Amino acid sequence: MERIGVVGGGLMGAGIAEVCARAGRDVVVAEANEPAAEAARARIEKSLRRAAERGKLDDPEAVLARIRFVADLEEVADRDLVIEAIVEAEDAKVDLFARLDKIVQPGAILASNTSSIPIMKLAVATQRPQQVLGIHFFNPVPVLKLVELVPSLLTSDETTARSRAFVEEGLGKQAILCQDRAGFVVNALLIPFILSAIRMMESGFATAEDIDHGLVLGAAHPQGPLALADLIGLDTTKAVAESLYEEFKEPLYAPPPLLQRMVSAGLLGRKTGRGFYTYS
Repeated sequence: MERIGVVGGGLMGAGIAEVCARAGRDVVVAEANEPAAEAARARIEKSLRRAAERGKLDDPEAVLARIRFVADLEEVADRDLVIEAIVEAEDAKVDLFARLDKIVQPGAILASNTSSIPIMKLAVATQRPQQVLGIHFFNPVPVLKLVELVPSLLTSDETTARSRAFVEEGLGKQAILCQDRAGFVVNALLIPFILSAIRMMESGFATAEDIDHGLVLGAAHPQGPLALADLIGLDTTKAVAESLYEEFKEPLYAPPPLLQRMVSAGLLGRKTGRGFYTYS
């Protein structure tokens, strides 16, 4: 798979496009409009510049030259693999997969970077469910090695094998195979942990700083759960929690009231400058 399409140039989409281009692939990033496409370009340029400054990349201009930024979904028609990385909303993703199915060449694989939405719901929106699966990267994509591969009940073995080869041999990542259930492996374990930390803070049991210091210094975690929630985005954390709760109806997956209020207030973490912590 040499020609890669990425739909959505936000934090995750930009990271996916970057790692594909750094691996020598021809990449098209499709956004909703020209300003969003330009913002995606700026995001990738900044990341490449930082990588070069740290000595992790020799020629950022050559990498950027392998990426086209467009505001027309039709531009991904000739791609071998299209990875969706839009907002974590089921209706939006289902609609996009139905559109991609009509646009993208018949032999191509359609993948989602969803954190939690069942892949089957996306696959049945297409006429090629055997060529649909989840390819879930982790933030920051250029740094973290893990990718979750999530075939649905209808995904063919060939699609899974080709995708695994692309992720591991093409991108140099480590893939793990997950069942198609909300949250997959990592978020099914991580989100209840983060929600528990939010409830602890909400109840006044401990401050955000003390909760995070406790896990970093007492359990050797690289980052505390509330700082991690800010990095993920509180809106994404809430969306994943809601998807998990919808599927399993377990109280531990229910978003706490504090999380819901923060999202309503636009306090989404690092991307808005304020969440459980304030960022300059």
